[in-house]
Amino acid sequence: MLNMKSKQMISNLYTRYKPISLKFCYFLFFGLLLSCTENTAKKGTGTQKESVENSNAATTDITTKTILCFGDSLTAGYGLDNINDAYPAILQSRLDSLGLQYTVINSGLSGETTAGGKSRIAWVLNQKVDVFILELGANDGLRGVPLTETRENLQAIINAVRNKNPETTIILAGMQLPPNMGPEYISEFRAIFPDLAQKNELELIPFLLKDVGGIVELNQADGIHPTAEGQKILANNVWVVLEKVLK
Repeated sequence: MLNMKSKQMISNLYTRYKPISLKFCYFLFFGLLLSCTENTAKKGTGTQKESVENSNAATTDITTKTILCFGDSLTAGYGLDNINDAYPAILQSRLDSLGLQYTVINSGLSGETTAGGKSRIAWVLNQKVDVFILELGANDGLRGVPLTETRENLQAIINAVRNKNPETTIILAGMQLPPNMGPEYISEFRAIFPDLAQKNELELIPFLLKDVGGIVELNQADGIHPTAEGQKILANNVWVVLEKVLK
């Protein structure tokens, strides 16, 4: 049993250190509260991160096919204020509105000839292409390039696409020339496109500039390159054939 002196000593110690004990409890409580808050925040961050990762995974799972428009200034949208007015971008908008998972790539280059296209085709085919729209030849015709050369270059491009991926669907855009190039040259030039389409079993757009070529209000000041309104008609001319391919 404790004597009176011992009891008095314990009482004095309790009285002396009581405030410190209470402060220690307060600090301990605050520390536990902070720890819980941090754990909750970390848990929330982890959940948010998992949600984003799951969302990205879901996006990746969507299979998107590629349509590549390979051509010259008509495809590139030369002279337009906005590249989104060129027919490849118009096709993209139409595909999006229909909920079709396709990405349209504009690989048009102003001034491009069939020889130039032949030179750069290997680089363009570094990506997987499901539908290849070939629009070249107009600059050859306007420059009076020998028709045998134009035909051979177009065939070489077709061969390159087929060799890279036999499953790629090729759509060939037919072209025609203005009357000042001479009737014989014009006639032989126009025949190149249906001939190649038949020989290679390609889809053919009979004339890309149908309802646009020669119509002043649908062409820019040079009389060759379509305006934004003209490009809408080009997009429709392509869509008539492309829609069948996609179905």
